[in-house]
Amino acid sequence: MSVVSMPNLPIDVDRLRRWMDDKGLAGAPITDFKLLTGGTQNILVRFQQEDRCYVLRRPPMHPRAESNETMRREARVLKALAASGVPHPAIIAVCEDTEVLGAVFFIMEAIDGFNALGDGLPPLHASDPSIRHRMGLAMVDAIAALGQLDPQSLGLADLGKPERFLERQVQRWRKQLDGYAAFTEWPGPAALPHVDTVGAWLEAHRPAQGAVGLMHGDYHLANVMFRHDGPELAAVIDWEMATQGDPLLDLGWLLATWPRGDEPEGQLLRLRPWSGFPTPAQLVARYGQQSPRDITAIRWYAVLACYKLAIVLEGTYARACAGHAPKAAGDQLHRQAVSLLGRAVEWIEGGSL
Repeated sequence: MSVVSMPNLPIDVDRLRRWMDDKGLAGAPITDFKLLTGGTQNILVRFQQEDRCYVLRRPPMHPRAESNETMRREARVLKALAASGVPHPAIIAVCEDTEVLGAVFFIMEAIDGFNALGDGLPPLHASDPSIRHRMGLAMVDAIAALGQLDPQSLGLADLGKPERFLERQVQRWRKQLDGYAAFTEWPGPAALPHVDTVGAWLEAHRPAQGAVGLMHGDYHLANVMFRHDGPELAAVIDWEMATQGDPLLDLGWLLATWPRGDEPEGQLLRLRPWSGFPTPAQLVARYGQQSPRDITAIRWYAVLACYKLAIVLEGTYARACAGHAPKAAGDQLHRQAVSLLGRAVEWIEGGSL
């Protein structure tokens, strides 16, 4: 993640310092506040206390109705992962008292790593295609390991609604799409070519759901950090959409967002140099080596990820049509939504990834 200086902090430093004192975390002065940027709607602030570096995560300054609960859930998941082999930020303390900073927040250890999209590839990774190949495989290894964890043993048995998870997906996201009609300036579902075709195919070809497991829920290149000294992951970040469900959707999400070097325009994510990174088929093969889950229907999960993400992105376009979001951002995300559905149709008609 990149770092920018903040002349006006979105937190009350004195209140934070008193809260840290109460938690036994203060002592030395708290200094060097920096805002971390990474495309998330939540706020992340890095700061120092002598030689120790912290990151504070909180909702936006104008929180959504569910923002505090989202923070609680994310902190709970990160705590539960502490003894797992899944790389993640280590939670230090959680503040449930909204009077301190105006919202629930938590403090975690800073990650010694880089985000390939936000920071770019450092010389070691940019110069070696074999390292880039292993970076992609490391991403697969993380979700394969996550999907094998037992939610009950981690104290997460009540997380989300895993029952009939796959059965609910198409209707749930179609309902969200139809809800955008509240923005009367939005042209409607017709603005998304193929959305009906893709939804119908998903319903007609839905596989049987496998064993319930943990999902990250928004797994792609923007939400991982790599080690500076090699291809391994330093941490998977942004766990706010974590839930119980079918973990194969994390792999589908990775495939749906995976850049294509021959399609520079309209892609959700872009990274250069791209040569060396695994192909979609290689990502799937790696998952099959690392997980006992049946991956024969992975094309369905990838198409579902395209469908769901396209509808999510279209929401910003609908708000932009009504003047509630920047027009340029709305137009860009609309183009990406259309591209995602085009990729889904390509996979449907081609019969493979």
